[in-house]
Amino acid sequence: MIYLDNCATTKPRKEVVDAMADALANEYGNPSSLHRLGLKTEKRIKEAREIIANYLRIESKELYFTSGGTESNNIAIQSIAKKFSRKGKHIITTKFEHPSILNVFKYLEDEGFNVSFLDVDQNGYIDLDTLAKTIKEDTILVSIIHVNNEIGSLQDIKGIKEVINNSISKPILHVDGIQSFGKVEFSLKALDVDTYSFSGHKVYGPKGIGGLYINKRLKLNPIVFGGNQESGLRSGTENVPGIIGLGEAVKILTKNAKMEAQSAFELKRYMASRIINEIDDVKINTSVDNTSSPYILSITFRGTRGEVLLHYLEEKDIYVSTSSACSSKGTTKSHVLKAINLCDKDIEGTIRFCLSYEISKEDIDYTIEQLKYAVNDIRSIMRR
Repeated sequence: MIYLDNCATTKPRKEVVDAMADALANEYGNPSSLHRLGLKTEKRIKEAREIIANYLRIESKELYFTSGGTESNNIAIQSIAKKFSRKGKHIITTKFEHPSILNVFKYLEDEGFNVSFLDVDQNGYIDLDTLAKTIKEDTILVSIIHVNNEIGSLQDIKGIKEVINNSISKPILHVDGIQSFGKVEFSLKALDVDTYSFSGHKVYGPKGIGGLYINKRLKLNPIVFGGNQESGLRSGTENVPGIIGLGEAVKILTKNAKMEAQSAFELKRYMASRIINEIDDVKINTSVDNTSSPYILSITFRGTRGEVLLHYLEEKDIYVSTSSACSSKGTTKSHVLKAINLCDKDIEGTIRFCLSYEISKEDIDYTIEQLKYAVNDIRSIMRR
């Protein structure tokens, strides 16, 4: 099997599965309990928090565990909007965010907030001058996706923060880091990000666990109330096996992330080069340089249909995606591909390849040979 849908989710590493199995069997005490079993579990959570905080080069008290990226984005955006609404009701994001951002902004728009949705260029990047002109006296929040989940464009967070710092209102900056965490190098402190969300299952960890970084200068209130776990921000009994599994995944990333990213980048560049040279009438939608994720490659095969191509490849045990897993089963066309001005025909023929540390050059060679056959076969039928 060749799994090239790692933006949707990744296969947990064996070490992660082993750590979680051990936690399920032995760390079943409630971390809020006062007895020995509870204290033992609480210690394991603290250890995982330290590992992840060290990886992100933040303080452990700035890290909050959640159920995943969607919840982290919701807590950050809704809490910031509510807390600063007396200062202003203007909030900014882009047109090609993940649904866990876009739908929160649409909800807030219905609640009376004034929302600006920024355009992106054909490569998926926002214009900093446009951002500067869009920020007003009553702007309280700018939310930007770090790495786009469909085409891989890597936003200039440093430049965005400089624009914010030079603006009249200096709004809070939230960064959706679901596809950048563990995949690209950055420093939250150097970028001076206010809040940053990430997910476990995108980095070979478990599903159902994620995290939210909140800079210690920013105090946010919860949007769900309960037993005051996670310093009161995210109530609910902790997902102990998930937290331990995520800690194990990040422990491995601490050693391997840079090497794995370099390997993925070389394979991505190799794959793009072979496809351009060996399959005609294609369009590469992802920048094949350091301005995009080393793991993501979006390609349009004109004269085909992406879902048909997907199933052709599936027959050969190759797994890809037509767009975000959050929208690929829907009937609407990708809002991300629309945002970069792809026409409907090009959107229909687009496939997303997402690499991982397990993919080899031989896997890419086999995939390309099957792609060539599938594209030719589909075009011969569609162009009759």
